[in-house]
Amino acid sequence: MTGGKKQNLKAYLFIAPTLLILLVVYLYPLLQNLNYSLRDLSIAGRPFTGMRNYLLMLKDPIFLTSIKNNFILIFALVPTLVLVSLLFAVPLFERIRGWKFYRGTILLPYITSITAIGLFFSLFFQGRGILNTFLRLVHLDSLVVDWLGSTRFALPAIMFVIVWREFGFGTMLFLARLTTVSEELFDAAKIDGTNWLQRIIHVVIPQLATVIEFYVFLMIVTMLSWVFNYVYVMTLGGPARSSYVTELYIYMEAFKFNRMGVAAAVSIALFLITAVLAFVSFRFRKRLYREYE
Repeated sequence: MTGGKKQNLKAYLFIAPTLLILLVVYLYPLLQNLNYSLRDLSIAGRPFTGMRNYLLMLKDPIFLTSIKNNFILIFALVPTLVLVSLLFAVPLFERIRGWKFYRGTILLPYITSITAIGLFFSLFFQGRGILNTFLRLVHLDSLVVDWLGSTRFALPAIMFVIVWREFGFGTMLFLARLTTVSEELFDAAKIDGTNWLQRIIHVVIPQLATVIEFYVFLMIVTMLSWVFNYVYVMTLGGPARSSYVTELYIYMEAFKFNRMGVAAAVSIALFLITAVLAFVSFRFRKRLYREYE
């Protein structure tokens, strides 16, 4: 056996325990879930039903509402989070007055429990909550709305909370990358007479391209599979299921309506959507790395 093959064998032996743990923790539950999605778990013996659970899933208007809401979150919030994070990261990088205080303040929501945040904003947005009380005090009664009790405003209220909590992570991510960029690039841009906006477009964004792509992918996954706590605490999917998301649908199907097979089918569908987006993201990332090498 050559030296190179010995080194490769040693490397595989070192990572083998971790790979085994990953197989047990992730692959086995995934395969078991796929098995459950093809069976009727409400009947003794769990008979094989093929694609029946997937057909029930696709025919359920609540599921369609849930997946629609997830994609609304993706297309509305991901660009918003990138833009807001960028607009906060650049002034912090330029060390505006009080930048250390602002940096800590921006990150504070991100490290706070989602449950605690959800409970606070439930009180903030309710009919007699903080926001409506303030609007009445400043004689803006026409703007008073039962935010979480309205099918029109419940999801946008949740979206506001998600942005408020999540943009701090993006800001710190962009700021960390900016600190590694050579100051000469910014000095050269200033000498060329560029203004602040032009420097962002032509210097900052190209330098942040790979980090922005990474953050976009993380936020897409977040909007697909990490918004359950916000919805569960603030609205429980209401009113009239207008703020349902896929995670909540899985939870309700499995533990309230005892339709475990349908819940398993939805979870597999959600996994496949995430896997496709991950594949597209990795392909795009390789192209970016080649362009900016």
